[in-house]
Amino acid sequence: QVQLVESGGGLVQAGGSLRLSCAASGRTFSNYAMGWFRQAPGKEREFVATINWSGQTTRYVDSVKGRFTISRDNAKNTVYLQMNSLKPEDTAIYYCAGRDGRYSATESHQYAYWGQGTQVTVSS
Repeated sequence: QVQLVESGGGLVQAGGSLRLSCAASGRTFSNYAMGWFRQAPGKEREFVATINWSGQTTRYVDSVKGRFTISRDNAKNTVYLQMNSLKPEDTAIYYCAGRDGRYSATESHQYAYWGQGTQVTVSS
């Protein structure tokens, strides 16, 4: 079993930055790929970013490319999401997810482990 705990959410003005962290425990962190998803009020959960086991391969949804960066530190069992140039439409609950297997994925059903979520609110 894998436990994931997100932190780093909050309220920020448009154009600002936040860094989300997700601490993992329970299994060998480097054995699985990680992802970030988000869910805005009244909308379905959507893919944001994913990273493979080594950190060498990343993918992003088009709306965050060039603004968000996913990274991981396997020594610290932590994955990060650096969010710059934030926009009001980035407002959502952000979820960290882990999947069995080393290769990244963009679909939520491909992830078995989920954190509780952290709120990100961007004011205009």
